[in-house]
Amino acid sequence: MTEPVSAPKTATQTKANIKTKGKARAPAATTGAEMLSCINPATGEVLGQVPAVSPEQVQLAVARARLAQKAWACSSFAQRRRVLEHLLRSVLERTDEICESVVQSSGKTWENALLGEVMTVCAKLRWVIDNGERHLKSEKVGSGILPHKRGRIDYVPLGVVACIVPWNYPFQNIFGSVAAPLMAGNAVIIKPSEAVAWSSALFQSLLDEALQSEGFSADTVQIVDGAGATGAALVRAGVQKILFIGSAGNGRRIIEGSAQTLTPVIMELGGKDPFIVCDDADLDQALHAALGGCFINLGQNCVASERLIVQAPVYDAFIEKVTAATRALRQGVPTGPGTQDVGAVCTAQQMQVIETLVNDALEKGARALAGGKRLPGQGNFFPPTILVDVTPQMRIAREEVFGPVMLIFKVADDAEAIALANSTEFGLQASVITRDRARGQRLAAQLESGGVCINDFGMCYLNQDLPFGGVKASGFGAMNGRDGLRAYTCARAVLEDRFGFSVLPKIYPVKPGDYAKAKGMIRLLFGRGLAQKARALRQLIKPQ
Repeated sequence: MTEPVSAPKTATQTKANIKTKGKARAPAATTGAEMLSCINPATGEVLGQVPAVSPEQVQLAVARARLAQKAWACSSFAQRRRVLEHLLRSVLERTDEICESVVQSSGKTWENALLGEVMTVCAKLRWVIDNGERHLKSEKVGSGILPHKRGRIDYVPLGVVACIVPWNYPFQNIFGSVAAPLMAGNAVIIKPSEAVAWSSALFQSLLDEALQSEGFSADTVQIVDGAGATGAALVRAGVQKILFIGSAGNGRRIIEGSAQTLTPVIMELGGKDPFIVCDDADLDQALHAALGGCFINLGQNCVASERLIVQAPVYDAFIEKVTAATRALRQGVPTGPGTQDVGAVCTAQQMQVIETLVNDALEKGARALAGGKRLPGQGNFFPPTILVDVTPQMRIAREEVFGPVMLIFKVADDAEAIALANSTEFGLQASVITRDRARGQRLAAQLESGGVCINDFGMCYLNQDLPFGGVKASGFGAMNGRDGLRAYTCARAVLEDRFGFSVLPKIYPVKPGDYAKAKGMIRLLFGRGLAQKARALRQLIKPQ
């Protein structure tokens, strides 16, 4: 494991490396606005300052978005596809620039910026472009007991959607969140974490160029930077839906705020994902899935495989393999592609969370087979860590770490593995490693989670046909797939005449025989058997 390197670039040099085509736009700030200090967490370098958007400016941004959405809602699916195609081309053409900005803002490696952010955004955009119209166009349905009518469902845009997203994936959290509501005809206002505000100007310019290429207002998608006050104002700004990605604690605060305006929400909250290694598992497959599940993005991942549940017959062999591989990982300042395996913790606050949970576990008897203590020097570097002998009394067994900490538990059999896997308040994703397909499916069916990967980790998100979300304290509502698209629409029911004439819907005035006729009609429609239907028909035609 390498130590963090010194001699970071100066702020001036860093700014020079962020080039944008055209004019980068960010929401205007009033004179004397609060300034957000942007820091490279791998070097400690101050990248610069970004003005925070005040609550008053949030209201103005929502008003502009509402006006822009009127035109965008009237756009055709072809126009929306062209905007998203333009955005996808820009991402592919400017990949290196995007990755550099992400690396500087978040401290992650170039490879993780490329695969964890650019690739996932490209997958999302391509899927929405190719499948959006199919899932959002009007859908014909049956007319039930009204044969003279025709029914359909129109998927109508909601209006303005707010997306409040965290710092762990600066690019993916913004662009992955925008694609579905935009395709559905909504305007979008995104409030990213203030920790990664340095990237906002570049990202806003990409969105502006795509919208303006088809003649639509740049106000259709706006990024509003700021801290808690900005997010709180957006929640209460009268938007039509809120997507929140973040911790369960902050999610509860979002719901409290949204309740004031009865604004519906989609909650993608934390996880404590279990990763079950069965006694028949291919240990090389288990090893690499575990390394990816725990240490991609240095564990700052809602679907991180924080709890490895290993069955006793393969426990020792697995421990030997994973410990050696973890100790060999390189960590330090990601100065370019291929220079490090893992990068830095994005914020000092999260560094404190990781240290507190690890220290609590060590003090209560857990053992660190790798890592366990932050690296000295500049930068937020906590090494990839393996803890064993973890007990339920330790906070780390129950609370989300959101850092590079692999907890390994030994269990006797499948039943104990399932009981341990389901023992926390979270239920986002889960993994099962086994050579037996039927066994994998059987275990998956018993897991309390929004998704399960058999013989892999956290990859449900990459399959854009699948809905993504959690159960229990991991949230509710869907991202991705058909359900994720339709979540940003009102499913409006439409009933119209099937033929060129109308049947008079005469109910009033009520006549003496109407009750008996109505009872006969109900029995004819819903009764079982020819005899019952014949009796109902006689009752209908019987003179009253």
